[in-house]
Amino acid sequence: MRRADAIVVGSGPNGLAGAVTLARAGLVVDVVEGSDTPGGGCRTQELTLPGFHHDVCSTVHPLLAASPFFARVDLSAGGVKVLTPRVAFAHPLDGGVAAAVTGTVAETAAALGRDAPAYLRTFAPLVRHADGILPNFLAPLRSIPSDPLATAMFGIKGLSSAERLASRFDTEEARAIVAGAAAHSMLPFTAPLSAAFGLLFTMLGHALGWPVVEGGSARVVDALAAELESLDGRIITGQWVRKLHDLPPARVTLLDVTPRQLIGLAGDRLSIRYRRGLEHFRYGPGVCKVDWALDGPVPWQAEQCREAVTVHVGGTFAEVARGEADVSAGHHPEHPFCLVTQPCVIDPTRAPAGKHTLWAYCHVPNGSDVDMRERIEAQIERFAPGFRDLILAQATTTARGAEAHNPSYVGGDIGAGAATLRQTVFRPTMQWNPYRTGIEGVYLCSASTPPGGGVHGMCGDGAARAALHDLGWGGHNTKDHAESARP
Repeated sequence: MRRADAIVVGSGPNGLAGAVTLARAGLVVDVVEGSDTPGGGCRTQELTLPGFHHDVCSTVHPLLAASPFFARVDLSAGGVKVLTPRVAFAHPLDGGVAAAVTGTVAETAAALGRDAPAYLRTFAPLVRHADGILPNFLAPLRSIPSDPLATAMFGIKGLSSAERLASRFDTEEARAIVAGAAAHSMLPFTAPLSAAFGLLFTMLGHALGWPVVEGGSARVVDALAAELESLDGRIITGQWVRKLHDLPPARVTLLDVTPRQLIGLAGDRLSIRYRRGLEHFRYGPGVCKVDWALDGPVPWQAEQCREAVTVHVGGTFAEVARGEADVSAGHHPEHPFCLVTQPCVIDPTRAPAGKHTLWAYCHVPNGSDVDMRERIEAQIERFAPGFRDLILAQATTTARGAEAHNPSYVGGDIGAGAATLRQTVFRPTMQWNPYRTGIEGVYLCSASTPPGGGVHGMCGDGAARAALHDLGWGGHNTKDHAESARP
């Protein structure tokens, strides 16, 4: 390694966001990645057959569109083309019908019959004030909201449970919208804050859509890597870091890892109090993910599902709630909630002509090694008869396999920590600045810090800004300043 001002361990979106923020300030930055390719959960690979390009984890990016960090990144200059489907997400029900979030709140409400007024009352104010709510939701540090009234309005509604949010509605269609969006929390529907996910992701669907990146999510990583390299930064792959002392000296070290890996990296360099806090950090359920190469599009019975990249499969609100409660209790649901993603609906470049890629995951107890493929396929077949006849090849990754592939997915938890109320307010431990580790110059920048999981880069950006503040960087943005600050 050269003598860098800053070293970032891990090249997921947060690690790269932190690296870019530091490099823009004039630091010479090296990123060290254990895998052969950068990107973490934001990679695209041929997982089934040649010519079928599958996203390893993240595909749909509503938080990318909302992110203050990515608002400062010229993704188009890096070759990133964002595609937004007309239907943000759909949720099929028995009988060939489906609920769907499309376009404006009024348009979606109009399809909900007697629940139209309640849907308008619930979501229209949030979407109207989305510009004031989203920056606070994605804020890297605890701060005074820029729009306190709008933020309070969201908070009052979001602190409750998904069960209570769904009680506003009578129709299965409206309740299904809540179920699918709230299930992203990986919490039981009786848990506080589970409503916030239902509100947030539905609000995003109306305000910004649920976009995908043409060619695969790896294009986002490619754009960040290109900017970093243009600022004299480097990404070194295939080099696992086992201990902090394996790294060369640097003024700043950012760690895109979860608390468990931080304990292993730092050992007795952590204070007893901070280490105990990390040891009490809770991980959420894991996921079992299946990727398919298909001979054509999924034959959904409901037309709305054929237009959506994201389809929430699990039946009624009560069925989804039961499945998520089973997972929370440590069981594998017989009829799981499945998050299904079909990017070829809007991006045909991901598969050979006429073919499709598809992936789906269901929630499972943390650390599970159970292959849920048959149960997932049965749920899709339930709402898309003939689906199994289209399968050309498939690849399954259990929760335990996900951790083996990416150590930050502890027990298969792709969110890097349970989204409980406590861990939303204090993540990863109870301290004001969540990025500082107590070791001088070492900061945590993973999704285990605020604002949590998703491809938004704000955890890395927040950690980098904390580091620059501690260096006394101020408004400087020159290499000369970086050189003068070297030890």
